[in-house]
Amino acid sequence: MLMNTHESRLGALRKELKSRGLEGFVVPISDEHMSEYVGSYAQRLAWLTGFGGSAGTVVVLADEAAIFVDGRYTLQVREQVDGAFYAYESMPQTSVAKWLAAHVGEGAKIGFDPWLHGKAWVTGTAKALAEKKAELVAVASNPIDAVWEDRPAPSTAPALVHPDSVAGQSSAAKREALAAWLAESKCDTAVISALDSIAWLLNIRGSDVDRTPVALSFVLAHADGTADLFIAPEKVTPELREHLGNAIRFAPRDAFLPALAELKDKTVAVDPDRSVQAIFSALKDAGAEVAEHRDPCVLPKAIKNEAEQAGHRAAQARDGAAMVRFLQWLSLEAPKGSIDEIAAQEQLHQFRRDTGLLRDLSFDTISGAGPNGAVVHYRVSEDTNRTLEPGSVYLVDSGGQYPDGTTDITRTVWIGPGEAPTQIKDRFTRVLKGHIALARAVFPKGTLGSQLDTLARQALWQAGLDYAHGTGHGVGSFLSVHEGPHRIAKSTAPNEQELLPGMIVSNEPGYYKTGLYGIRIENLVLVEPREIEGAEGAFLGFETLTHVPIDRTLVEPGLLDRDELIWWNTYHARVLEIVGPQLDGQRLAWLKAQCAPI
Repeated sequence: MLMNTHESRLGALRKELKSRGLEGFVVPISDEHMSEYVGSYAQRLAWLTGFGGSAGTVVVLADEAAIFVDGRYTLQVREQVDGAFYAYESMPQTSVAKWLAAHVGEGAKIGFDPWLHGKAWVTGTAKALAEKKAELVAVASNPIDAVWEDRPAPSTAPALVHPDSVAGQSSAAKREALAAWLAESKCDTAVISALDSIAWLLNIRGSDVDRTPVALSFVLAHADGTADLFIAPEKVTPELREHLGNAIRFAPRDAFLPALAELKDKTVAVDPDRSVQAIFSALKDAGAEVAEHRDPCVLPKAIKNEAEQAGHRAAQARDGAAMVRFLQWLSLEAPKGSIDEIAAQEQLHQFRRDTGLLRDLSFDTISGAGPNGAVVHYRVSEDTNRTLEPGSVYLVDSGGQYPDGTTDITRTVWIGPGEAPTQIKDRFTRVLKGHIALARAVFPKGTLGSQLDTLARQALWQAGLDYAHGTGHGVGSFLSVHEGPHRIAKSTAPNEQELLPGMIVSNEPGYYKTGLYGIRIENLVLVEPREIEGAEGAFLGFETLTHVPIDRTLVEPGLLDRDELIWWNTYHARVLEIVGPQLDGQRLAWLKAQCAPI
């Protein structure tokens, strides 16, 4: 029945495209802010296909269609999207531009929504189509919106004040620094369209996007320290006006485009990686001079100040206790064979709610039993829900949004009774060795995340194994759980960001045996200065922020060297020190047993 619904939606879209004289249309998972997670009103690809991942693109032509996903979603896309209607394409092995060039006819007009695509994508795709004498056409309105009859409206929830005491710096101070940057860059105005940048710059938060505490808005920040905030009037409270003061001018969100048209003869800074094509087109039409710069909020947002670091430690301690309560509960209930993936994730959510400070999850929990754990970004549904069977591996990747910090943790556990097979313990221990190697890394200032990635993979590589995702992503401060500009991954990119003190990044190597199990061990770490006697230059290392025991029953101690065993015992002593005082009774006794030295 579900696939028939998606088939009818595909048919309705094709009919709409034909009425507009278009031979095809490109549908990304995106919104006007190029967000990773988007509001329900912008979930066009999910509505059309049923795909529930956070990254992907669909191309619809008159007689064929394809869905493009990366390695995280190779299995998930086949479970959620009917292959009878969509070809499965893997990125980056192929691209939308290459696929279109190979499948469209001469003179074809392929539509795209300029409010959902970045400038580089538009330029590259238009060039590829031009070589086939086809054309990429910007639509005035999205054709999916024309056929999506029950499309939700954007959220009207009020924007919330994020206290300066937690932010560690006032909005006025941040805008003053941005104004100085504009002057230095010889720009009059900066377009700030990324929702987490707006939230950081103005010290506001919201509830307009699930899992990310942001408010739908745009900002034009000016060289005199003032700014224009474009936001729906019903979202503006007296508290918000008082918080932002007279230097912020308020306007409705739909006044943003007309405001761009008024920037004639101004030099406007725009981030091509975080601003959609429609913004560039509007500024060009207005006669403004566009200066391409990285969003000036991105780097200072990534470097957490002392208040943000302290808040994150508090959130991690609180979240760690919730995780321990969950793992102790799981150790009792799962071996009975009556707990499934949905029940487990709901129980974990409840333990986080019980803290009294949870505002939301930081992403949809990945609760993967057995073979479902091998789906890197698995999301359980009623159709895929599996029991946590005794004698199997269970992977749970989860996190919370708290007013003082954002958490993200993965633990892989063996569901007893009995011991895990030798191969599983070998794979788990190799992942653990990679996790420890990265946690213990010491490196000179100027080091890129890609230069550290090998540390996390080396023990797996020695056995001819690997994993198809990055090792680490930045994390926000009560903001996006995936935050740039830094990361730890195999590939390098132009202008890759060096790791700097104050950045928070995940440490999450893994291993996945398709059809059988998945393994991942994830903690968050803080980049910190590292004092070394006799060091020639500045060096950095990591402070581990996440404090939750790692399943000792999956470890093969013989594979760990002396330094790795010292790390294990030191880490678990610290877990007991931080989390233990929040527990009592059986839970505390369980934690002590888990944290006993190996």
